[in-house]
Amino acid sequence: MKMNKIFSKAFLDSLFFTQNKWHQHGVLLHTLRVVYYALKHGDFKMLAAALLHDIGKPFVAFKKDAEDFEFDEWSFTDHEEMSYQIIKKWPFLSDYTKNLVRYHYLIRDLKKSKKEDLQRYAQKKPLWDSLDDDFKEDLHRFLKYDDLGKGKKRRD
Repeated sequence: MKMNKIFSKAFLDSLFFTQNKWHQHGVLLHTLRVVYYALKHGDFKMLAAALLHDIGKPFVAFKKDAEDFEFDEWSFTDHEEMSYQIIKKWPFLSDYTKNLVRYHYLIRDLKKSKKEDLQRYAQKKPLWDSLDDDFKEDLHRFLKYDDLGKGKKRRD
């Protein structure tokens, strides 16, 4: 996986200014908004994950297709795995937090890949099936905070 350098255009632009058509804000402000919604709903056990869930995004930001170039936006394929790789050895984080970061996009990934990429779906579905029901519920709730953190869509 290619990684952007910290002072690259992709890293800085995605961190502070631009993500894509689904996000109104850059990664940093989006992250702070997700933290806000987790706090607002009293989900304190999700705070660390809310703060770290997209830590890998600026490292993997890239231009994927003509739409990215046309609108000067970024794609972040497998950003959740990069985020997990960054934090996985941090001893002060719980396995729960690490797993929430690692799998926070799994629900959306399954829905999207079922329509567009059946091979990816076949790879991800057993992972979903291996998670316990309580954690699946937490992932659904976290996805709501993540969506709220995106703000309004700029375009469809």
